[in-house]
Amino acid sequence: MDYSKVADTIISAIGKNNFVAASHCATRLRLIVQDVSKINQEKLDACPDIKGTVYIDGQYQIIIGPGRVEQVYSQLIKKTHLKEMSPDEIKEIKVDNKKPNIIVSFTKLMADIFIPLIPAIVSGGLLLSLFTLLTVRNLFGANSVVDTFPQIKGIVGYMQLIGMTPYVFLPALVGFTATKRFGGSAYIGAIIGMAMIMPHLLNGSDLTMFMSSGKMTYSNLLGSSFKQVEYQGQVFPAIVISWVAANAEKLLKKIMPNSMNYIFTPMITIFVVGAIAFAAVGPLITNLSNIILQGAVAVYNFSGFIGSAILGILYPLLVITGLQQSLPAIETQILSNANLGGDFIFPIVTIANLAQAGACLSVLFLSKSKKQRGVATSSGISALMGITEPAIFGVNLKMRYPFYCGMIASGIAGIFIGLNDVVGNTLGVTGIIGFLSVPTDSYIPFILCSLFSMVLGFAITLIYGKITELSKKDELHKVSNAMLGAQTIITPVSGNVISLSDTNDDVFSAELMGKGAAIEPTDGNVYAVADGTVTVAYPTKHAYGMKTKAGAEVLIHIGINTVNLKGKYFTSNVKQGDIVKKGDVLGTFDVDEIKSAGYDPTVMLVITNTNEFSDIVKIATKVSKGDKILELTPPDTAVAGQLVEQS
Repeated sequence: MDYSKVADTIISAIGKNNFVAASHCATRLRLIVQDVSKINQEKLDACPDIKGTVYIDGQYQIIIGPGRVEQVYSQLIKKTHLKEMSPDEIKEIKVDNKKPNIIVSFTKLMADIFIPLIPAIVSGGLLLSLFTLLTVRNLFGANSVVDTFPQIKGIVGYMQLIGMTPYVFLPALVGFTATKRFGGSAYIGAIIGMAMIMPHLLNGSDLTMFMSSGKMTYSNLLGSSFKQVEYQGQVFPAIVISWVAANAEKLLKKIMPNSMNYIFTPMITIFVVGAIAFAAVGPLITNLSNIILQGAVAVYNFSGFIGSAILGILYPLLVITGLQQSLPAIETQILSNANLGGDFIFPIVTIANLAQAGACLSVLFLSKSKKQRGVATSSGISALMGITEPAIFGVNLKMRYPFYCGMIASGIAGIFIGLNDVVGNTLGVTGIIGFLSVPTDSYIPFILCSLFSMVLGFAITLIYGKITELSKKDELHKVSNAMLGAQTIITPVSGNVISLSDTNDDVFSAELMGKGAAIEPTDGNVYAVADGTVTVAYPTKHAYGMKTKAGAEVLIHIGINTVNLKGKYFTSNVKQGDIVKKGDVLGTFDVDEIKSAGYDPTVMLVITNTNEFSDIVKIATKVSKGDKILELTPPDTAVAGQLVEQS
């Protein structure tokens, strides 16, 4: 490899003035750049000495490989005149000059405002659902539970009181978090929100009746009259008014003398913005949001079960983009308007979550990795309770097909949700207890659709996973290898063997470094995998490179991000250039101490010159010292395999 030429290629592709900082670990250059969009990705992909690239946590990482990355880094520093930095130092640098996407910015804004409120809103919704469950007749019999057991009437009434509180005072809650988000005083926003729901104002649900009867009362402000109506449950008017309040407060602080700021800035902000809220912003934003929501509901109703199926398919995509965080704002606004007929989003989100939960739980019967099964169990249970991010990001997306199978299942279940016209009447847990947040006459269809979605997600994923396992690939390798021979690699450590795709490292799991296997270690000895030469003995002792006599270039990487330990809990018996025999002890590491330090000790075994082999196959599930773990098929062996298949 021409290290100088590779460095020139990287500098040319990224742009010399685009660099902010650079570091490296055992295999990758870790770069901070000003603008990722300016990188010429095609130029990097075309370079044969660059094994891949990945953008993680603000770092643009270029995979070079062990024993070579140091040389390329040295040339890069020399040519760019950047300061040499460690991986720990570069973590502290954050640069993001990208222009914000409008949709992403709006979603983040809604998330910042509503995520702090979700526990209160959902808790209130569940209490109201329990109140309905206990007071409705003809559910458990002719009489309600309260009628049958009148001694609980007081408790049930208190349940309704507490449950309604977050919805009644929603403008005040939103005013608090929104004004804080916009850089103003949260308490000023809360006070204006409280003014919007004062008891002597007319309830918004009675507005039409009072208008038609001519009994509507008005207030006069500077010659302009406006209706004395409250904004109970309204979200978007409170958000806009909070923005006005925050900016008005900041402006007043600039022009008001310091001695008067403490008292007069809040007073003027509350009075002026409160007047603006009732006279202009409140009515305008309420009418506008109602028109938009009525249009959305009309489109959904017109599309029928097709619309519910499409939303069921697409919702998991909203989760991976983060756009689902804007939905609570929309749902609460829908629920505040009785004319919209109920929250059509809630039941579809619930069946989509349960489909992903079923897909995740099926991995228990598909994965041979104890670790992966453990992750699938905890993530699947979390998804059953409506928290799907661990299942989607930790299992389903990682394996890909469970995610897509879950999308198919939720799309099919969405058809039946649409056909049964199931809607939510309050916010709640979008999981197995979601039925509490729908009308009682929809309990049965909703529960059946939920169970159907979960079981279907589980079944489709399990069937697809089992079918893909039924391949003749292993048999062909056995026959062809017997004819022409293949190179075998023994395990570097003892333990349980898993696929690289099951590891928690984005680079290794995507096989950007090459194909191979991973081992969950049961002891701390590291062995030479074949006769050969040590090409890399990293100073932090967490990684070794070898070139076998048969020509395989092997990387043994102990743990994930263990470079940060700087050699602690590791020992090394070799140095670069040493000749070793198969089974020689290269070094040791303390599995328990590494785990205690918060790091994953999984050992990655990677063939970095994968392109020189037609295939690399994992041939063991549990290994100890001296056991074979990988079989490397040379190109001519693959031809023999094709001949066997044709015969």
